[in-house]
Amino acid sequence: MSDPSIAFAKPELPATGALVVLLAEDLVLPPTAAALDEKTGGALARAIAKSAFKAKGFAALDVLAPAGCDLDRVLLIGLGKFGDLVEKDWLKLGGVVAGKLADAKATAATLLLERADGEAIVPERAADVALGVRMRAWTFDRYKSKKKDEDAPKDLALTLALADHSAAKKLWKARVEPVSDGVALTRELICEPANVLGTEDFTKRCEKLEKLGVEVEVLGEKELKKAGWNALLGVAQGSKRPPRVVIMRWNGGTEGEAPIAFVGKGVVFDSGGISIKPAAGMEDMKGDMGGAAVVTGLIHALAARKAAVNVVGAIGLVENMPDAGAQRPGDIVTSLSGQTIEVINTDAEGRLVLCDVLWHVKEAVKPAAIVDLATLTGAILVALGKLNAGLFCNDDTLAERLTSSGLVTGETVWRMPLSTDYDKLIDSTWADMKNTGGRDAGSVTAAQFLKRFVGDVPWAHLDIAGTAMGSPKTDLNAAWTSGWGVRLLDRLVADHYEK
Repeated sequence: MSDPSIAFAKPELPATGALVVLLAEDLVLPPTAAALDEKTGGALARAIAKSAFKAKGFAALDVLAPAGCDLDRVLLIGLGKFGDLVEKDWLKLGGVVAGKLADAKATAATLLLERADGEAIVPERAADVALGVRMRAWTFDRYKSKKKDEDAPKDLALTLALADHSAAKKLWKARVEPVSDGVALTRELICEPANVLGTEDFTKRCEKLEKLGVEVEVLGEKELKKAGWNALLGVAQGSKRPPRVVIMRWNGGTEGEAPIAFVGKGVVFDSGGISIKPAAGMEDMKGDMGGAAVVTGLIHALAARKAAVNVVGAIGLVENMPDAGAQRPGDIVTSLSGQTIEVINTDAEGRLVLCDVLWHVKEAVKPAAIVDLATLTGAILVALGKLNAGLFCNDDTLAERLTSSGLVTGETVWRMPLSTDYDKLIDSTWADMKNTGGRDAGSVTAAQFLKRFVGDVPWAHLDIAGTAMGSPKTDLNAAWTSGWGVRLLDRLVADHYEK
């Protein structure tokens, strides 16, 4: 996995390596780049003029080995009007730069965060750029056999040069790098193959968060049976891998203050059970624990940056397999809440896992709000594709907060309906409810099902089946998963719950 090193320094010309320069649409070189242009006899100005370079839309102009200096290249990046740039644009800038430098096989580079008009680029934007660099450079190649080659490209060493470099470094280390690490952890968990990351293996990775001060409680199969987690246990009973529920607590806020709870679906592999999935694409079901991965990455981020808030992360870890002991369509289970569920389709298993975890969190944790994340329905992909997660929420304030956090971070959500009018679709002849309402409104009926287990607690359900895995390649992501959700929820906490 690629892990570029990030450093911060005052603006000055590097002796060697690559130099990245930012240009507004007026094409005026910032001070340090102007000094280089003079040193090279106008090489940069000539390249801009001869190429008819338009400094808009992250367009790039690569000036190779300019005469009069020992630099390998000068990469000019067009940003249009600086005043039009918002936070996520600076994040994208980092991704663009990382991608261009990777294509050039650069191992050392300096990015000049300077403006020609003399206005300083603030530390917050420098940290955004650094985050974009880290996100774009991340890859997962752990299981590729490689020959040892001393000439193989090394990870990038990037220096961000700006006036207030000390403040930028402090902000990066204390606030933004922990979020970057949380995104990387989420990506890693989702990319791991199911034979490596089972329920017990996932639990062990959660327990590593104790080094950051997180309290980790693990509920094993015996405890779950005794307490009556029968909906979750029914999903797990077809697998040799034992179920686990992991409760992670970060107590960074006021003692006794109700925490914010995040709940994640952790189906480490989903064959569909007896209602088995088609073979095509089933290998992707190693990512059906994406919700649990996001919760784990988020708790890492909040603990590592010492967030001033009380947070609980709860994940249900199971494997859904079709052996002789597996749950059958038509089975009826009594959930932890006491409500009974007729299992119509064993491939609608995520909601059976979540309902018990949600009820436990509501009753035992008594949170101020709950947000759950799950790769829950294919129907949400039909509705929203891979650009937005589906948001179902029983509280307008929480919905607005999630929406605004998504717009700022670029991890956007789209609110979907909740209504008792849909409840008749999950009414059961034999039990209190059935676990699927059929094809019509599949994402909505799944959310209506979950709503029965949260009571009056402000609650949001994020269906991330489209955003958690099989992610599109973008300037911020070159991997199979983008780690979607960690930055969104970190911003939600920072803007609305953190003291």
